[in-house]
Amino acid sequence: MKYFTRKMVTHKDLNSNATLFGGRLLDWIDEEAYIFCSCQLNNDRIVTRSMSNIEFVSSAVRGDIVEIGMGVTKLGTTSITISCEVRNKRTKTPLTTVDSIVFVNLGPDGRPAPHGVQST
Repeated sequence: MKYFTRKMVTHKDLNSNATLFGGRLLDWIDEEAYIFCSCQLNNDRIVTRSMSNIEFVSSAVRGDIVEIGMGVTKLGTTSITISCEVRNKRTKTPLTTVDSIVFVNLGPDGRPAPHGVQST
């Protein structure tokens, strides 16, 4: 797992309990997953197909730095599957893990198309 992105939790990211809002974290995960997969496939015409179960195991508060790690777990003909871990940068405490995020490569017609990338 490589950690590419860091985000600082600010006031606008907080829920009514003064902890990181889960929806904000999911937004960060989806954005980072798109960037990661787009770079892996060398194509910006990809879409999120699915995300596995997500369980928030700890929280973050204002001022915390969280980092998002991604790794490729499977490369299909038209898809790429990755895993994700989000943790507190300073303490290394996990906030959540996502076992499977699937992106699909699209052709010019907007339908799934082979990406042409070979697994290594």
